Amino acid sequence: MDVNAAVAAAAAIAGLCTGVIAMLAFRWSEREQKRPTRTSLRPDGNAALPPGVDTVLSVLSSSAVVLDESDSVVKASSAAYALGLVRGGRLAVEPMLHMARDTRRDGEIRQVELDLPRRGTGRGEALAVSARVAPLGSRLVLLLVEDLTEARRIEAVRRDFVANVSHELKTPVGALSLLSEAVMDASDDPEAVQRFAGRMEIEATRLTNLVQELIDLSRVQNDDPLEDAEPVRVEQLVAEAVDRCRQQAGSKQITMASGGAADLTVWGNRSQLAAALGNLVENAVNYSPARTRVGIAARKLSAPGGDLIEIAVTDQGIGISEKDRERVFERFYRVDPARSRATGGTGLGLAIVKHVAASHGGEVTVWSSEGQGSTFTLRLPESGVVRGRTTGGALVVNGAVDDEGPYETDSYEPFPAPEALP
Repeated sequence: MDVNAAVAAAAAIAGLCTGVIAMLAFRWSEREQKRPTRTSLRPDGNAALPPGVDTVLSVLSSSAVVLDESDSVVKASSAAYALGLVRGGRLAVEPMLHMARDTRRDGEIRQVELDLPRRGTGRGEALAVSARVAPLGSRLVLLLVEDLTEARRIEAVRRDFVANVSHELKTPVGALSLLSEAVMDASDDPEAVQRFAGRMEIEATRLTNLVQELIDLSRVQNDDPLEDAEPVRVEQLVAEAVDRCRQQAGSKQITMASGGAADLTVWGNRSQLAAALGNLVENAVNYSPARTRVGIAARKLSAPGGDLIEIAVTDQGIGISEKDRERVFERFYRVDPARSRATGGTGLGLAIVKHVAASHGGEVTVWSSEGQGSTFTLRLPESGVVRGRTTGGALVVNGAVDDEGPYETDSYEPFPAPEALP
């Protein structure tokens, strides 16, 4: 009898333990189901949201986060996770969390701009965002975050461009004003008048060139060159570029040699392509010492997306340092400002080349060695080949693609150094 009682008691205790464990498991399961996760925060887990709110949030371009009265995330968009705003079902940005609590307390809409660290980078790069918090019903708070990083970058570029243009315009305009006063003061000295008039002509030419290149840069950035595209013979482009710089090269006793494959044709806007190649040849002549040689060579290159035409312009000039090679295609950037003033350079020529190449689905590359010279290579699709184009373009320096554009390059044999060209 005692054995049976003991067995019965053990069974009762085991049953009680099983019941307790089952109840705890059920409670734990319910709590886990209520915990916000990436899956439950998607449109199929929006039971706590007022009707229609989920539809509105799904079409917003901003990152959206909805918080309840305990600061738990009820819903968050994929962009909010990408920006690192939500981690583990909680809002991870303390300033935004404080704003949400203040808004929940008094019902006022708040907005602030913040700089957040980028996720996955150890370089301390900041992500500029604008956060706006508003009450959503009686219990919830809505947080909308807009990424302002790209807008700020564009604004900085625009501000720098305006500042550079203003500076470049002031120089010749101020010189013309001073020279005109000097001419008036020296009206009784014919030699002085002639000397000042010559200087005025130089400054007027520099101002004209600057204005024209600003117009050209604006045109290649805003126009679609392929609307008026046509097959353009490379030989004709090279001949025009050589003829454009013939007088200047002759004055410095610079020999201009052209060669390479014949009967090559590219597809694009003839005037823009001629301006781009002309700028490369003009730069080569301007930055080459007297009694040297400038070479222009063209060839066809097989590529996965279609054949490319490469036109290389090589000089035996001063060369470009490694730090300058990364910036030579920037607007108004000059490797040697003193030489640029002497040659009348505006610092816009290579920027125009870069945009023309990008708008035609090509690229421009540079090889250089200080004291040996430089080679600028223009790569363009062959006539009849359609390739992807980018707004910003891609700059390749020593075989590496710059972040400005996603243009993919394949390995290819570069043009030889200056001394190896015919």
